[in-house]
Amino acid sequence: MLWGWVHAPNPWSAHAPTTNANVLWEDAGVGYRIMGILNVTPDSFSDGGRFLDAAAAVEHGLELAEQGAAIIDVGGESTRPGSSAIGVEQELARVVPVIEGLAAAGLTAAISIDTSKLEVARAALDAGASFVNDVTAFRGAPAMAELVAARGAECCLVHMQGEPATMQQAPHYDDVVGEVASFLSERVSFALAAGIARERILLDPGIGFGKTVAHNLELLDRLDELAALGQPVLIGTSRKSFLGALAGGRERDRLAGTIATNVIALLRGASVFRVHDVAAVRDALDVAAATVSSR
Repeated sequence: MLWGWVHAPNPWSAHAPTTNANVLWEDAGVGYRIMGILNVTPDSFSDGGRFLDAAAAVEHGLELAEQGAAIIDVGGESTRPGSSAIGVEQELARVVPVIEGLAAAGLTAAISIDTSKLEVARAALDAGASFVNDVTAFRGAPAMAELVAARGAECCLVHMQGEPATMQQAPHYDDVVGEVASFLSERVSFALAAGIARERILLDPGIGFGKTVAHNLELLDRLDELAALGQPVLIGTSRKSFLGALAGGRERDRLAGTIATNVIALLRGASVFRVHDVAAVRDALDVAAATVSSR
């Protein structure tokens, strides 16, 4: 049996503390985790409105974990292109009951909070989260880095050019991979200076966050250059618009493109995959990792 639940919340650390929240390829020497997307918003680009009810959201989060997600990423504010920010209280009202519900249900996966607000991150960690996924990479709330350090949480630092409301209007780079790498390297230094342990820091190139189709494809093709920074790389291509631009289809009809880009990312060095369709992507990654291990 090539895949299974094993004890290592940080598969990149040989001395990680024990948990059962990760899917790893021990036999192949290739480790990866799947992050299941749980949007509790009315306006997320693909599944907005489906899980506004806390009970429905908790049920879906448990289903994602059963399908193989090692992390459940709970988000209460849409960051799709053209979206507008919401207030702290509204975001708290959306995410805290869901995180509390997942924790109370005995979820074996880690719980992530997808937020750029300090108050929301703090409340989420209090409610049972252990991972902070910040699309601003601590630029929106610099003090969040100290919070993450104090709680011993994991974090993901995301590259985004501009703000969600305007980021897709005219994105421009002279060298998209070099500029994203430089940005992420600087944010790692910031996180380390705040006291976050290096093994707790993940990097996300921000596919679709201030990027053209060409930028997204180049980042995927040269993802090994970002992996060379030495931190685990998280990739999030699931159902995104650049897949529709390449192959057509509405958001929920982009599974083939999602699978293709995640397999490519695995082969280029990514180790965490943020997706809506956990079971299908897990199967594809299982096959890809088994093939690589047979060399």
